[in-house]
Amino acid sequence: MAQIKLENINKIYDNGFHAVHDFNLDIKDNEFIIMVGPSGCGKSTTLRMIAGIESISGGTLTIDGTVCNNLKPHDRGIAMVFQSYALYPTMTVYDNLAFGLRIAGFDEDEIEVRVKEVAEILGIETYLSRKPKALSGGQQQRVALGRALIRHAKVFLMDEPLSNLDAIQRVNMRSEIRRIHQRVGATTIYVTHDQVEAMTMADRIVVMKDGYIQQIGTPKELYFKPQNLFVAGFIGDPQMNFIYGKIDGDKFIAKEDGSVIDLKGYNEKILKNARKLDEVVIGFRPECCSVEEITDAPHISETMKVEVSEMLGDTLNIYGFLGKNHMVVRTNPFTKYTVNEDFKFYVSYDHIVLFDAKSENIINED
Repeated sequence: MAQIKLENINKIYDNGFHAVHDFNLDIKDNEFIIMVGPSGCGKSTTLRMIAGIESISGGTLTIDGTVCNNLKPHDRGIAMVFQSYALYPTMTVYDNLAFGLRIAGFDEDEIEVRVKEVAEILGIETYLSRKPKALSGGQQQRVALGRALIRHAKVFLMDEPLSNLDAIQRVNMRSEIRRIHQRVGATTIYVTHDQVEAMTMADRIVVMKDGYIQQIGTPKELYFKPQNLFVAGFIGDPQMNFIYGKIDGDKFIAKEDGSVIDLKGYNEKILKNARKLDEVVIGFRPECCSVEEITDAPHISETMKVEVSEMLGDTLNIYGFLGKNHMVVRTNPFTKYTVNEDFKFYVSYDHIVLFDAKSENIINED
């Protein structure tokens, strides 16, 4: 398939707006990369530069060793799936799939072989004689994917392809796209604002904000070792719990109310670096909070006042305040609690991360 390299990629529009800043990424052959971030972060702009739809203002795009900055989209060996299915309403599914190949001059025997191959991969063999209006949203999305697959492209680019589907269809199509990727093996770059899509589908995730890369890593790396407060807050639902304060010796003193969290026994190298800072942030995931006392590992024990809860069936989110800090504890649905009363929980040191409040970056041992 294809290896892709983006070196110091920038996008500056004629009005001076700098949409993408010094974007650097090496994508391996057959890798499934997802770019995620809030609206306006530059992820779709970056995808369009890879596709050749947007010009590159600075930097170098290389696909399989060939510099592609000035190549036309059809010369880059890519296929793109857009948010809009853009199917031809008067054509059957078969003709929608075959259209691009006919324009490219393929003979009908080859077209038939490819259409049947793609239809089998996507499970749409029985829809070939139908027109788009007779298909569900998920079926139309499969046809849109089929138009990309049928070209035998070495790179697939997908720009929020599931955003028009309902919740159940999105879940089903996430697994379908991963299955197709594993079977076809094309290098895939996928853009979404949905961090659940990113976490469940990607080999690696690129988190973006305001045109800058915030972190690149596997879903597990981003979830449990976020490199800054933005990534920690963006990845995960509910987001990571944060408490602002200051390290004094082995104690953390909360900024809002002066409450104290004992960190004796926590990583001494990290604490040493944290003591030098004016303000630090303790972070831990809601599901890392235990309602049972931890007896086999160093931990903190805290008490929050319960405000509201969310019963999700298999899990329960309990929202409240630790002093003046908003807290969420994710636990099992059988946990007992009372609104407006205290609720005790425990967090192992292994699940606690410290950030520099000023730079917003994680505090490491170095």
